[in-house]
Amino acid sequence: MTAGYGPGGGTPEHGAVDRWPEAAVDGRPGPLPPRIEPPRPPASSYPPPPASGQPGAAFAPSAPGHPAAAGQATTNPPPAGGFPPPAFPTPRTTWSPPPNTGQWNGPAPAAPGSGPVFPGTPGSVPGPVLPGTPAAGPAHPGVLSPAGVLSPAGAVAPDRGRPLTVAALVLAVVLAAVAGVQAYQISRLSDRIADNDRQLAAAQDGAGTRFDGLEQRAEALEKQAGSAFNPEAVAGAVLPSVFRVRAGRFTGTAFVVGKPAAGGGANLFTNFHVVESVFEGGGRQVFLERTDQRFPATIVKVDKDNDIAHLRTTGRFTGLTTAPTRVKSGQQIVVVGAPLGLEDSVTTGVVSAFRKDEDGSGEVIQFDAPINPGNSGGPVINGSKQVVGIATAKARDAEGIGLAVPIKTACDGFRIC
Repeated sequence: MTAGYGPGGGTPEHGAVDRWPEAAVDGRPGPLPPRIEPPRPPASSYPPPPASGQPGAAFAPSAPGHPAAAGQATTNPPPAGGFPPPAFPTPRTTWSPPPNTGQWNGPAPAAPGSGPVFPGTPGSVPGPVLPGTPAAGPAHPGVLSPAGVLSPAGAVAPDRGRPLTVAALVLAVVLAAVAGVQAYQISRLSDRIADNDRQLAAAQDGAGTRFDGLEQRAEALEKQAGSAFNPEAVAGAVLPSVFRVRAGRFTGTAFVVGKPAAGGGANLFTNFHVVESVFEGGGRQVFLERTDQRFPATIVKVDKDNDIAHLRTTGRFTGLTTAPTRVKSGQQIVVVGAPLGLEDSVTTGVVSAFRKDEDGSGEVIQFDAPINPGNSGGPVINGSKQVVGIATAKARDAEGIGLAVPIKTACDGFRIC
């Protein structure tokens, strides 16, 4: 480190080495150069001090450096007693060092452009500039360019619009890439939507096929349900066509069958033993009763062997449909009649078997539906609301054994079905 010279002069300390200042690092000033002192005149040039007893000799205007020589008033004039003033060194007026206000007790850096500035000092423009040091002021030969490269004299500064162009190109490439990715994703999504649409259409077709199958099965089930045995439905359809018959002192049951009679009215079937007392007595008139209504009927024809009688009335009633085929064992049936005069009575059971009629020439249907006196002549109905037989009698001293004449026998004998 270079020793500084104070205002009063002096020499460097022992062992100190004078060096030039080092370059500034990171923009900070390094050690300042040594301060140069102007040469002083030799001691012989100063006037000697006046001899004792010689007043005023030291104040001669001709002495070099004396204030009087420059036209200035002298200081410290001799007193009136003639004693000379004490001798002082002549003050210097030619040069004064600047105040030491800089770093490391050195001189403060000069303002840019105000004087010579050493290399490496902040604010210096001329002279070599270290790499990476920003240059201040206009570009000069040998000054670093903004890119950090020493530009030769007369070189043209690089175009600042070029980085913007490059950035715009990069941005355009990025946007194009994003647009391409989005287009690819949209294409994939469109393909997936199309696949979903195809799958949905196939599922709808399959659902339509299954729905059609379900409709067919539902129709089949409805048919089966319609053919299923439902006593309530059977009774509701049959009862309006069934009447209680009163023939003298005997009562039984009769039902309307087939189409209306030729001259108007309705045809009915009943048992011969129900109207036997009236027919054997020569009478032909009987009465049909239903709730509070009573209708006259005429005995048209009888079949004593099969216990069947044909009646006709002038009233208009709906006739029941007869079964086209023979009833089978195990088939469920409904028997409607007026047991003991109790009209509109309904019982149910199954066909037990076909038996040979002991008193007649044909066969009879055996069933287990409960019947009693008064049910004679009532219809035996299957699950399809069709008449399969005419209830005739029950076995004596037994329960659950009823007999009926097959409807085919009645229809073949009277031709009114």
